[in-house]
Amino acid sequence: MEEPKVHVGILFEPQIEFILLNPYRINGMEISGKQVVTYNEGRILWNGRLYDELLFEPVNEATDAFELLDVTIGINFHWERKEDQRFLGALKIIVEDNKLTGINVIHVEDYLTSVISSEMSATASLELLKAHAVISRSWLLANLGEVKSGELRVESSMQRNNPDSTANSQLSTLNSQLIKWYERDAHTRFDVCADDHCQRYQGITRASTEIVKQAIAATRGQLLMSDGKICDARFSKCCGGAFEEFQYCWEDIPHSYLRKQRDWKGEATSYELQTTSAMQNDSAAFVTGSSSLVADLTQEPEAIRWIRTSPPAFCNTTDKKVLSQVLNNYDQETTDFYRWKVEYTQDELSALILKRSGVDYGQIIDLIPVARGTSGRLWKLKIVGTKKTLTIGKELEIRRTLSTSHLYSSAFVVDKEDISKEGIPGRFILTGAGWGHGVGLCQIGAAVMGEQGYKYDAILLHYYIGASIDKLYE
Repeated sequence: MEEPKVHVGILFEPQIEFILLNPYRINGMEISGKQVVTYNEGRILWNGRLYDELLFEPVNEATDAFELLDVTIGINFHWERKEDQRFLGALKIIVEDNKLTGINVIHVEDYLTSVISSEMSATASLELLKAHAVISRSWLLANLGEVKSGELRVESSMQRNNPDSTANSQLSTLNSQLIKWYERDAHTRFDVCADDHCQRYQGITRASTEIVKQAIAATRGQLLMSDGKICDARFSKCCGGAFEEFQYCWEDIPHSYLRKQRDWKGEATSYELQTTSAMQNDSAAFVTGSSSLVADLTQEPEAIRWIRTSPPAFCNTTDKKVLSQVLNNYDQETTDFYRWKVEYTQDELSALILKRSGVDYGQIIDLIPVARGTSGRLWKLKIVGTKKTLTIGKELEIRRTLSTSHLYSSAFVVDKEDISKEGIPGRFILTGAGWGHGVGLCQIGAAVMGEQGYKYDAILLHYYIGASIDKLYE
């Protein structure tokens, strides 16, 4: 297998401005300097002529670069902003959705050098960077060429194909349900986008240090494998102390290497010992994993107890040295992530849900947990309003509905205060755990493991259970 190239969607605007910092080839000629391309009635206007597609190729792939102006990063997140970004490789311009898309075409290993520097600090430990190189490469190659998405909507007697047949068979015609999961469904003309929806990629904008290059070179061609296939190596910022399983966030296809486990190794902690004592008459309520016990967080009492406490975990840290390895300057604007709290007044919450979902529930009476995954993350939540009741999911749909950007995670419990005589709460308090979907590698937990002396292969096999690390190309 030769090293592949990847097409990365960077910018989506009616007009794109960029600077070719070195000579680039297009249509048999070499050009450089500032360029402007504009959407014009389904085509691309450049230098007074119309095109269906443009491809600017570097004369020297190893060194030639271009700069895209006003790239939006952190799309729909609280730190969304614009910046100029610089890239190696080729620049492709296409027409898509009545505007232009700027695509960077680049070798996988060069792409990974940027991803590692963009996803976390380039000053992270070598073992953490090596681990992240392997999972980023694995996730990318496992998903190249695939487009996956899903939706289940049930209202009255209308039903669509449901990947969760159990849930479908239990629906009443008096209930309504909208279960959605989000993959790369929007990316049909390129492989991955450059934002957190796929993997954060900012070209050579973030300075890449020698240690990042060393991590990429040391793991070149290495991939996580399971049952002869490349692992779909998901990752998130902070699992909150327990791993989530794939099927509770995306399509209902369990992966053996993405399964329930505590983010902890060694002797059982006081939390586990207390949990064991509390559940000693219910042997099905916990399983053994990495010498620790995992409470059954799909059960509401255990999920509540887990989220309202702060059990030891690799990712339960406030160590600024460790956090700076994973969190770039704008991510460090978020300080509470292992356990967090969000409060809304009735007016704020009802207006927010209307704006984010487009559904008028009226005043919000309750947010009721319906189904949780193995980390306590909700994948079904019933919103009860004075005008409408609807069960929504999966986890990202819940997070999008209950925040102006994305709620840190869907592992939360709800407290209601100032309840009127009509039963309408005046205030909702969401207490939650973790940052992101919690599936696969926990970046903050992995950073702590690296600081504690774990090698990259041990880190990877902690988060991807039963997988192997194989080299697929030189």
